[in-house]
Amino acid sequence: MDFKGSETIPGPRTEDQLPHTAEAAAKIVIVGGFGVGKTTMVGSVSEIKPLTTEETMTQAGVGVDDNFGSASKTATTVAMDFGRIKITEQLVLYLFGTPGQERFWFLWNGLFEGALGAVVLVDTRRLEVSFDVMGRLEERGVPFVVAVNTFPDAPRYPVADLRTALDLSEDVPIMDCDVRRRASSRDVLITLMRFLHSLAMTGSRI
Repeated sequence: MDFKGSETIPGPRTEDQLPHTAEAAAKIVIVGGFGVGKTTMVGSVSEIKPLTTEETMTQAGVGVDDNFGSASKTATTVAMDFGRIKITEQLVLYLFGTPGQERFWFLWNGLFEGALGAVVLVDTRRLEVSFDVMGRLEERGVPFVVAVNTFPDAPRYPVADLRTALDLSEDVPIMDCDVRRRASSRDVLITLMRFLHSLAMTGSRI
């Protein structure tokens, strides 16, 4: 077969290549209700161009999707978001953001498969949407930390009150996070990895 004149298929960009120092990788899922900032978090912290599956929201979602606090949201994730970040020279995290609408939750089982841990993003204006999310993680035995996305108009509560409202044990970390800021999102992931390490050292389970 003659390939003369054909264009060379470009390889991955230098910044997208896996670091040669990487020795271990872990799958992490970013979960939460509709519009809590999962896509934004993956996009802000990923060192590669994130893969998103956002589609424009239409009238078909009216009365089906709860967009409280997200009235200006015009697109939504229908499958997953994907990104990658190097935590240390040896450890790389692969990030999978889940769709938030309940009608897409059937996709979660596949995304949870093989996950080492999870970040549960919470919006204090609607804490109730977090219960089913955390319940699904607990059912599958996936350890998680809780990150409260600090929306400007969202009420702020003491950590102890949030822990009680979410019915979380004392060992599950809870922290504030601005998912628009890379450093803030990265701090959440580092907290998760420390939590997972502590569970591994003590042989504990969620």
